[in-house]
Amino acid sequence: MAFPCLDCLRISLSFRHFVGFGPGGFSQRGPSAREGSGHGSRPSSTANSSPGALLGPGDLLDISVYGVPELSQKARINNSGDVYLPLIDYVHLGGLTPEEAQSVIEKRLSDGSFVNNPHVVLFVSESSSSTVTLIGEVSRPGPYNIAGERHLLDLISVAGGFTDKASRAITVTHRSDPAHTIAVKLPPDFAPSDPNNVVVEPGDTVVVKHGPVFYVVGDVGKPSAFISDSENLTILKAIALAGGANKTASMGGTTILRRTPQGTQQIKVPLKKIMSAKVQDMPMQSEDILFVPSSTRKVVAARSAEAVTQMATALTLVAIRP
Repeated sequence: MAFPCLDCLRISLSFRHFVGFGPGGFSQRGPSAREGSGHGSRPSSTANSSPGALLGPGDLLDISVYGVPELSQKARINNSGDVYLPLIDYVHLGGLTPEEAQSVIEKRLSDGSFVNNPHVVLFVSESSSSTVTLIGEVSRPGPYNIAGERHLLDLISVAGGFTDKASRAITVTHRSDPAHTIAVKLPPDFAPSDPNNVVVEPGDTVVVKHGPVFYVVGDVGKPSAFISDSENLTILKAIALAGGANKTASMGGTTILRRTPQGTQQIKVPLKKIMSAKVQDMPMQSEDILFVPSSTRKVVAARSAEAVTQMATALTLVAIRP
């Protein structure tokens, strides 16, 4: 927005407020101007939808000075809690209520002799202070404004629910305590009355995590990648989900490729003995690749880990929900 020169605006404001001529032909001086009613009365300073809320970075303010339309503008509070206003430069409003912010602006206008007996109306048109940020595996991630007490399930419902890739592991971080994150584990029969349906507060960041992925490749009925938030996925369950081992499978050569900080580790799996209950079933970890070779080919020792990994990247992703 372009503003007139400082000297011109000073002259205009002085003429309007000290001579007593203004919009509607009335003066702002004296009690009658402040306490008038009907047409020409000064607007209330409680025009905000949430007068008790504190202003914060990102809030978009609609600021007007009664009788001085030249000073009306929209301004957004920056990350430092400051907002730039004509004539009075930057003003720190972060952490103040709208009423306190109005008083600060009025004092700056008055102390600088810009406006005689100013009356400021501040309206919060967009409040990031009442916004919860939802990211991760939901249909519509993004910022959401909340009013009143809202719970985790309310927020996820508004965002269109979970995606097929979502796990039941959710983290909530409060803006007032960013160093500590609350971990929430949702049960399969999650209901609004569940204790894990925690209250979300303005400024919270809610992250819905991606579920752990397991791969089954090779000579099985349906090579696939599976997302499962179950913590007890085993070799037998993974083989069953993949449609079982084919008749041509070389179960003795079955191997797990597991990513470790030291690189990809190959772990031999006695699949035939596991399936005949001669040895205990083995648990799988997220990102494991279970490879079942064919008896008509060389076993996994002759097949590089890179080749098996490439096979896994082309698989169909299937979500498994207990």
